[in-house]
Amino acid sequence: MARAEARHILVDSEEECLALKKEIEAGADFAAVARENSLCPSSRNGGDLGEFGPGQMVPEFDKAVFSSDVGVVIGPIKTQFGYHLLEVTKRV
Repeated sequence: MARAEARHILVDSEEECLALKKEIEAGADFAAVARENSLCPSSRNGGDLGEFGPGQMVPEFDKAVFSSDVGVVIGPIKTQFGYHLLEVTKRV
């Protein structure tokens, strides 16, 4: 069964999500941006969600994690919690 490790940033609006994505693409450190901006408790760990398998996250998030390239920041991804930027850091 596939497993992945990922980190994310959760915010309230698509606009904020897009602005943070631009910062990261311009060279800002993903973990630092997560610590400063993410609404998720994982922000303390730079947005790190650890390792998980298919079906352990909400469907929109799950689909993105198991279909995107490793090491690429993707999003905004809208879920019931808000808007996410996501980076898969490892998939096995």
